[in-house]
Amino acid sequence: MITIQNVSKSFRGNLAVKNLNLEIAKGEILGLLGANGAGKSTTINMLLGFLKPDTGSITVKGIDASNKSDEARQLIGYIPENVNLYPYLTGIENLNYFCQLGGLSYSKSELTDMLTKCGLESEAHHKKVSDFSKGMRQKVGIAIAYAKKAEVYLLDEPASGLDPLASNELSELLKKLANEGAAILMASHDLFRVREVCHKIGILKKGSLVKELLTEEVTANELEQLYLDFMKN
Repeated sequence: MITIQNVSKSFRGNLAVKNLNLEIAKGEILGLLGANGAGKSTTINMLLGFLKPDTGSITVKGIDASNKSDEARQLIGYIPENVNLYPYLTGIENLNYFCQLGGLSYSKSELTDMLTKCGLESEAHHKKVSDFSKGMRQKVGIAIAYAKKAEVYLLDEPASGLDPLASNELSELLKKLANEGAAILMASHDLFRVREVCHKIGILKKGSLVKELLTEEVTANELEQLYLDFMKN
């Protein structure tokens, strides 16, 4: 579903991503770990077609994400670290508005069902977003992506600032989406959340993929030590 082959990207002569290769299959979640400036967000922005790689190729379900970015984005649901919603609208009104922007039309019951599936409690559906916690806003953001019937989900630090309960709910939702056939790339600093939810893990350092492994190959403590060793050296 997602294929990144020999991709490099530089800014003013500084390499942000260096010869990156990643493959994410249908039903698979890959967690991309790395410090600030490691190239995680640059990789996501290239998948979205907002940036073009200097070299290499990026495809989403066989579609060139650089030269056919509009077509590729139709398949993608993107959830940033901070979901921007209209605070004076309710959860269901925000979902309906963003669906309409995307040319999608759903009944009230369908919108309610999507919010519920994405973990937002029913009593919050008709509350103004200004009263929402970050976790609740994230759930509306995921519902907006889910409404697209996205086949690929890109998440940039999705659990940042979430309390443990909301973070766990997010993990369960991502597993559910993967079980439904979605391919998911999650960029994160949270080693333990990545270990819990992902099938594969990649570690980025200064734009290079220094390690890729299956989650089942390491315990949480082993992953932490592995990550620290790469960051120190």
